[in-house]
Amino acid sequence: MTDIAIALLIVLVAGLAVVATAVMRSVWIVPQARARNVERLGRYHRTLEPGISFVLPFVDRVKSLIDLREQVVSFKAQPVITEDNVVVHIDTVLFFQVTDPRAADYEIVNYIKAIEQLTATTLRNVIGTLDLEATLTSRDRINTALRGVLDDASGKWGIRVTRVEIKAIEPPASIKDAMEKQMRAEREKRAAILTAEGARASKILTAEGDKQSTILRAEGAKQAAVLEAEGQAKAIERVFSSIHDADPDPKLLAYQYLQTLPKLAEGQGSTFWVIPSEVTSALQAVTQAFGGTTPKPEPSEPDDEPESPREIASSDPLPPYQLTQGKPNGQETPADPAS
Repeated sequence: MTDIAIALLIVLVAGLAVVATAVMRSVWIVPQARARNVERLGRYHRTLEPGISFVLPFVDRVKSLIDLREQVVSFKAQPVITEDNVVVHIDTVLFFQVTDPRAADYEIVNYIKAIEQLTATTLRNVIGTLDLEATLTSRDRINTALRGVLDDASGKWGIRVTRVEIKAIEPPASIKDAMEKQMRAEREKRAAILTAEGARASKILTAEGDKQSTILRAEGAKQAAVLEAEGQAKAIERVFSSIHDADPDPKLLAYQYLQTLPKLAEGQGSTFWVIPSEVTSALQAVTQAFGGTTPKPEPSEPDDEPESPREIASSDPLPPYQLTQGKPNGQETPADPAS
């Protein structure tokens, strides 16, 4: 092969390489939710949309890919001083999205770094107006304030801040110990209050139960007494009706009186007992029943005092034990009403 042929072959290979490079530099495929900026002779020309695009090789320069999806960036803890001079470290999480690829590429050098620094300064301004307790309990307020400031500042960069979240708030160790002691004291206080309330409720319920049981027992006793009285009344009424219907004679009544006399002396503290006048009449009826004579009662004047219980004559046909009561020494004493 001659030198001319070798030279032609080299030129052909170089031409093919140049053509391939030109073709590769003129055809660009952009993925979905991505964008590329194109500069023509050093100036911004246009932005390539997702899909296939053609540019002039060696004249247009296609810049790096820009992600248009929502992105999440976690920033490291930032030391912040609260209103009551407590240093806390706050971790933040930022959600943002590129809305203008041209502004994000030409208005700011590094929008991620810019957002981080803006978040730190805004966080110091917001936390500086809150004390420690408000800082720990006002996360929504802090998030809203951060989002408003960051969204306004990053709008000219082609960035839209969708959400800002406080990931962690770390107070100093001494503050943590104090907070733990306070929480422990509060819990012990609530436990003591709940125990006292439980004991109080238990005593109230017990008292209510005793009250209800006492009322029920009283009502039961009342009903029992009423029923017993009604039963006694019905029994007396029935006995009276039976006696009235049977029409008993004086002999039967006298016999009932005699059966009742021994029961009068059964009491342990009784030393004497009195025979009523009705018993005397009953004894007269018994005497007549056995064929005895009945002494006529002497008339009494109206001004005289009421007759005292009459002493039973020794001639009455009654057993001695019915007219006397024994004393502890074994002696017998007549049942005289005057004694």
